[in-house]
Order: sequence, then C-alpha cells, then structure tokens
Amino acid sequence: MEAEPYLIMKIVVSVVLGGLVGLIFHLYNVLWLRQERSRSKLQKQGITGPPPSFLLGNIPEMTRIKLQVAPRDEQNVGFIAHEWFSTVFPHIIKWQNEYGPVFVYSTGNIQQVCVTDVHMAKEISQCTSLSLGKPSYLSKDRGPLLGQGIISSNGPIWSYQRKIIAPEFYLDKVKMMINLMVDSTTTMLKSWESRIEIKGGIADIKVDEDLRSLSADVISRACFGSNYSKGEQIFARLRLLQKTMSMSSIGIPGMRYFPSKNNRDIWKLDKEIHSLILTVVKQRMKSPSEKNLLQTILEAAGDYDAFPPNVSRDKFIVDNCKNIYFAGHETSAITASWSLMLLAAHPDWQDRVRAEVLEICKGNNPDADMLRRMKTLTMVIQETLRLYPPAVFVVREALQDLEFNDIVYPRGMGIQIPIPIIQQHPDLWGPDAHQFNPERFARGILGASKISQAYMPFGVGARTCAGQNFAMTELKVILCLTLSKFCFSLSPSYCHLPTFKLVVEPGHGVCLCMKKV
Repeated sequence: MEAEPYLIMKIVVSVVLGGLVGLIFHLYNVLWLRQERSRSKLQKQGITGPPPSFLLGNIPEMTRIKLQVAPRDEQNVGFIAHEWFSTVFPHIIKWQNEYGPVFVYSTGNIQQVCVTDVHMAKEISQCTSLSLGKPSYLSKDRGPLLGQGIISSNGPIWSYQRKIIAPEFYLDKVKMMINLMVDSTTTMLKSWESRIEIKGGIADIKVDEDLRSLSADVISRACFGSNYSKGEQIFARLRLLQKTMSMSSIGIPGMRYFPSKNNRDIWKLDKEIHSLILTVVKQRMKSPSEKNLLQTILEAAGDYDAFPPNVSRDKFIVDNCKNIYFAGHETSAITASWSLMLLAAHPDWQDRVRAEVLEICKGNNPDADMLRRMKTLTMVIQETLRLYPPAVFVVREALQDLEFNDIVYPRGMGIQIPIPIIQQHPDLWGPDAHQFNPERFARGILGASKISQAYMPFGVGARTCAGQNFAMTELKVILCLTLSKFCFSLSPSYCHLPTFKLVVEPGHGVCLCMKKV
C-alpha cells in the first residue's frame, strides 16, 4: 500500500518526461530536421547555399552584409543609378556570385530557392499547376496585411477569389472608370497649380503623398463606391501597417506571437483596419447602390460554402478588401512617382511624351481610344516598371514535390525570383540594361528582350496581377494629364534612395521643380 503513491508518482513523472522528450523531438524535427532534409535533397542535385544557423537561418549574415554596403544619403544627392538591387538586397548578389544562379538560403525556418537563372525562371513562370502556390508565410507572417485574400491564398479559395475579382478589372470595365480617374487626377493637379501660383510660377512639390491620396481616391471610388475622404482612415492605417511590418523579420519561429512593441503596434493596427472595413461594409449593406467590386465580394461571401476552418465570412470580406486597398493604390502611386522622376531626369523623353499627349488629346480629357494610341507614353511606363517594379520578388511555394528544369523542389520549399535581376539582365536586355531607354519597348513587350517572360512587373503565370489593366490605365491618365499641364525637373534636393518597405519606393520621396506648361 505504501508503495502505491511512489509508483503513481513514478508513472506520472515518466509520462511527463516522455511527453517533454516527444515535444522536444517534434520541435527539433519541425525547426531543423525537416529543413535539413529538404536542403540535403537540393544539395544532391547541385543546389547549395550559405549554411544556416539554428532558428535564425541566414538572417544574421543578411544583416551583416547589408550594413557593409548600405549607402549614405549624401552619396545619393544628384546621382541616379538604376542598378539599385545590389544595395537594397546585397546578400542576393553576394550569394549568386558564390553559389551560382540558383541557390538556397533561409530566413528563420523559411527556406527559399533563389532563382536568377532566366531559363529556370521561364519554366517556373509557365507553370499553371495549383501545386505551385503562394508561400504560407504571406498569410501568416504577413497575415495582418494580406490575410487569406487573393494575393496570398491557395487552392479552391484562391480559385474562387480569382473567379469573382478578376472580371471586375477586365478592360471593358476599366474603360468605364476612365472619367472617374480623370476627375480625381484633375482635382490633384488643381492643387498643384495653386501652389505654383502662390510660389510665383515655379514650385518644389513632393509628389509622393499626393499621388498616394489620388490613387487611394481612385480605387475607393472605382471599387468601393466611396471617395478618399471616407476611406482615409483605412488607407492611413494600411500605410502605417505596411511600414511597421517592413521592420520585422519573417520566419523566426514564434516571433510573430512575441509581445514586442512592433508586434503590439501591428496587432492594434490590424484590429483597427478590420473594424473600419466592416463599418464600410455595413454601411454598404444598409444602402446598396450601383454594382461594384465591394458588392461583388459581399455577394460572393454569401454564396461560398467551402471556406477553410480559419476563414470566416467576415475575414473573407476584410482580407480581400485589404488586398485590393493595398495593392490597388500603393503600387500605382509608387510607379507614378518613379515615372515622374525618370521623366524629370530625362527631359528629352518628357518632351516626346508631352508632344504625343498634346497631339492626340488636342486639349480634351483623354478617353480609352486616346490612351490606346499613346505609344510613347506606354513605352515610358513599361520601362519604369522594368527598372523599378513595385514588387521585388515573384514568390511561390511547392505545395507538392515539383520538377523544373530537371531539378526537383521538395514539398514546402519556397521559390523566389528576383524581378529586378531578371529585368536588368544584360544578356536579355542588351548592354544598356541598367539605363533608362523606353525605345526598347517600341515593338512591344514581346520584342523588348530575348525572352518575353523576362518582363514580369505584374507577376507571372496563373497568378499574374488581376488588376494590371486598371493599373496601366490609371498610370496613363495620371501621366497624360500631368504632362499636358506641367513641365518639371528634379529638385536639387532630390536624393535617389530606392528603399524596400514590402514594396520598392523612393526612400526620401520624389521632389520635383514644377511650372505650368
């Protein structure tokens, strides 16, 4: 009898110790052995890379390399080099030189095969299988910004989202939005005219925030039936969330749950954005008006009966609204800023585009036919997107074992294609690949490089951006109207510093010296 408590305690201790050992082994398997097996499979096929550390992967080395090459601001005043990737992502260039055009590295426990070989990138870009999806870290580590929306989801729910959202951006519908784009742009340009008059005919104008407000107004009115003033709080918080998330590393196990100040700010912004979007949704449901994208999303949320366990109807609505708010205005505004910067730095091209605009429009507001005929303007936008694509990487994940160019990528392995490296590859684009030369697009995208898949500012394959028609039309309207009213040059204070904040943007903004035509 006296031995029974001791025996029970011994059994309990054994069970607890066995559970701890099992947990430790499980964590070790998840956090290290699984990745090690995947790396071993790639190494046997000739793909190597920098050796990772436990938990952090190659993050410490990435930080060290970045600090060694980080440019000082004063070095960039008055100097513009379009080969910016080597200073923003120097670890990619270093490892490409050391391990070849295809190598593997880790950010925490996220493993990436970085592909700078254009032939393999081409094969990956042509893959339409649902077994090649978006990486899981987009909906986890970047979850507050992207969630399970069209940008980050996979499988049946992504197919459903694409089916309902893509038709809203078909060219025939985008053409019906041109007058709205013209109205919003005209309002912004009138504010610039007032500032120029106040300054006596010429003024330094920092265009970035104005272009963000303009693009936010356009996407709000076109897709959600409200103007920018109603969505201003949503856009302001999304912008702050984007900046805050860009300062956090992805892939470190458990880090997104740690109550650091950065994470607390992210959680707070996520809740606020969720609440604000649902407020807009409830207002829309009380007084439905014309059919637009928001109405389409609401109807789709009610009709869909196959949501994953972690996706509620409200989350489906909010995540897709966040995706469209973010992708629909941030990338367009940044590209418009880069385009104006390049035209300011190249007055000969500015004059050519302005002459084309004035000849075609003849003092009238542009319509769909006029925009279609603006070949030189289109070439400038395409060259801007080649040199400064808003998204830096095409990112995918092998949801099953997949083979590309005789290389088998293990299930769970990330695949990363650095867009700027491919889009500025001299073997594909010629010896002037790092220079601004819109003339290369004179015969269209197919004739601009040796391989058409080397141009990928809107992504590739089945996951090509659904809103590219909308974005191109909006950019044409903004540049067309701006050039018809103003001539401009770079301000002496302009500092060229491309910066990565989840998208590539001018680190100190774009300040232009502007006067009326």
